[in-house]
This record gives sequence, C-alpha cells and structure tokens, in this order.
Amino acid sequence: MNTSDFNPNPMMRYSILLICLMATGFSACESTEPLYVYEVNEVSVGQAGADKENVKNELEFISLAYADLFGETLDQNRLNAMVQSYESLGDKTLIADILIRNMLNDPAADIPSNTTMRADIEGFIQALYLRLYLREPSAYEMWFLQAQIEQAPDLTPVAIYYAFLTSDEYRFY
Repeated sequence: MNTSDFNPNPMMRYSILLICLMATGFSACESTEPLYVYEVNEVSVGQAGADKENVKNELEFISLAYADLFGETLDQNRLNAMVQSYESLGDKTLIADILIRNMLNDPAADIPSNTTMRADIEGFIQALYLRLYLREPSAYEMWFLQAQIEQAPDLTPVAIYYAFLTSDEYRFY
C-alpha cells in the first residue's frame, strides 16, 4: 500500500490526535503564558457635523458661500444670475464647482494669505471650521489638517477653502 493512498476517516484522525496528545501528557495544550482579560468601555462614535440634516437649496448655498467668502451679502441681481446659471445646467456639482472657483479667484474674497496660514496653523484651522462649518474641529480633524499643511508646502489657503466649500458637510445645515 502506498502512503499517499492512505486517507483515514475523520474518526480515525481524531483518535490519532488523541493518542498523540496523551503521549505528550497534554503538555502541548498547556500554556505557560498568563491569561490577560481586558475590558473595553463603550464609546459612542459619531462623525463631526453628522447632526446636520437639511440640505441647502441653490439660493442658500450660493448666498452663504458668497457671504462666507466676502463677509457681505450678495446683491439680488448677481444672486439671481448665479442661481439661474446653477439651475440651467443639469450637472449641479459642475456648476457649483465653477461658481466656487470664480468666487475664490476674486481678489476681494477674504481668504488668509499663505504666510498668515503657516504662521498660525491651529488658529487658521479653528477659524476655518467656525467660519464654514459653524463648529469646532475635532481633535482628529485638527491633527489631520495641520499635518497636511505642514507636510505640503504647496498647499494654499485657497485650495483648502475650495475643499471645504465643495464638501458634503458644507451643503448641509
């Protein structure tokens, strides 16, 4: 009989295992490592800004973005033109992107300079969250954005404002 042809049934396998364990005195089953038991406190984890349930309509989105960037309200004629362009195009994300980019490229937009941002990164992040999200950043958000700014010297305040203004959280209140 060839040993490769030997295929014991499951009961025979368990018998062989039991004989091996008995021969070794079950020493293979005993652990010399101490047993540690850890308790975990329940922690409620929620996303910052997750309590915002209402989506801003076109009028609110455009007028609030303008007010957040320029510190003043948008005149009615200009607001109507922006809303009309927003509603006339099928891809709302594209037109919102174009409107935000145009606002950010306007020299009158109140955006801190790169030098100001890098002089006080934590203050910049705090002010940014309060201004655009109307809340304090979480510890993780603070750490993450601060690390991004420190590690990427070509990251500008305009790029950060763009990311915040086009984010999902900014679309909700």
